[in-house]
Amino acid sequence: MFGIPGKQAVTMTPKAAAQIARLMQKDGHAGLRIGVKKGGCAGMEYTMEYVDEPAPNDEVVEQDGARILIAPMAQMFLFGTEIDYEVSLLESGFKFNNPNVAEACGCGESISFKEVPGN
Repeated sequence: MFGIPGKQAVTMTPKAAAQIARLMQKDGHAGLRIGVKKGGCAGMEYTMEYVDEPAPNDEVVEQDGARILIAPMAQMFLFGTEIDYEVSLLESGFKFNNPNVAEACGCGESISFKEVPGN
């Protein structure tokens, strides 16, 4: 929907692709849908949910056996994002390296996006 021909809307690091593929295979899901919703102290939060069937307007990104579906309302916010999977001593999880983010809250759970000129 908001794509550039020949360029994927989002990319995944090898660690993220391996983890998503592992989760898909474990539970038999068709993919992982990512999106954004209002919430958190900075205004927006990322969402992730398993899906068994893509919605008609989902943007589908496939890489190394992993499939990510981007919810239509989130496509303009997530374009250019790199998804990583990090493991540390105390926690593990997905990290979104998103060039569209203007600021994030201190805990890193919510974000706000850059204003689009002319809006």
